[in-house]
Amino acid sequence: MNRMMIISTGSALPERVLTNFDLEKMIETSDEWITSRSGIKTRRIAGKGEETSKLATSAARKALEMAGLGPEDLDMIVVGTITSEIAMPSCACLVQKDLGAVNAFAFDINSACSGFLYGLDLAEKYIKANPDLNILVIGAENLSAHVNWQDRNTCVLFGDGAGAVIVSGATPGRGMIAGKMFSDGRLHELLWMNSAPSLNPATAIPDHDGSYIKMAGRDVFKYAVRALAEAITYVLNQEGLDIDEVDVIVPHQANIRILKSLADRLNIPLEKLYINVYKYGNTSAASIPIALDEANRAGLLQEGKIVLLCAFGGGFTWGASLLRW
Repeated sequence: MNRMMIISTGSALPERVLTNFDLEKMIETSDEWITSRSGIKTRRIAGKGEETSKLATSAARKALEMAGLGPEDLDMIVVGTITSEIAMPSCACLVQKDLGAVNAFAFDINSACSGFLYGLDLAEKYIKANPDLNILVIGAENLSAHVNWQDRNTCVLFGDGAGAVIVSGATPGRGMIAGKMFSDGRLHELLWMNSAPSLNPATAIPDHDGSYIKMAGRDVFKYAVRALAEAITYVLNQEGLDIDEVDVIVPHQANIRILKSLADRLNIPLEKLYINVYKYGNTSAASIPIALDEANRAGLLQEGKIVLLCAFGGGFTWGASLLRW
């Protein structure tokens, strides 16, 4: 059976750093309040020339450089995002244009914070059919454009950025081991974001207050921890592995309380999780690939190590993937 492996990583972050102390000047909050509830100290905020597709392209270039490939070597581009700067064409098509990846076909996936993991899962199916493919999978977000900066319960949580990986056929003993994606649309109103107001009066949403992220934080926390733990257990059981055999867990960086509760539920030390939420906040689909790139470049993802990825996001969507690096 053909397996997929990640052959390179890349990431890109906006220049502007917004600290908790900056937020104290904008809304009624404090560094202590934000840190105690989320673990977040700073987040990156996109500026001119740092639109979603531009950040995605920058991350992609770094992944291409690490892989020793050119844009023309890419066969497919998939971008997980809910915040492309335009509704059509896809963010992936804009990335294809900017890269000059003339041989690739491109499309987006809207799975909120699980978007990158969904994209990786889909890429695996293509690699199983043709291991010679080079597929670029990106998670990229500009969430600062979709938060209500007067709502202290949400605006303190989110940041902007992009991460990318290139995947291809695996060498023996490496690659994707197992994966499973889930969703439950019945719970969508616990974490959702409006579109732009409709121009058709017949379908317009009454009292539309903007395309802001809206979240029932306590309910999301409850579902997220349980769903992540169950997804992780599912993929481990697929391969008859124990959680202690996993070397590194790279989770979606939602907030530190979810990550601590997940570690407790799995009965593992928090140190097994790669965590950078304190630096970047919740970057939705970008969070796992940004963390992957950091961990990879820090030498933490050595060949042969078992790496577990997991995410939970609006939809609800969630899942876990298990790889031998």
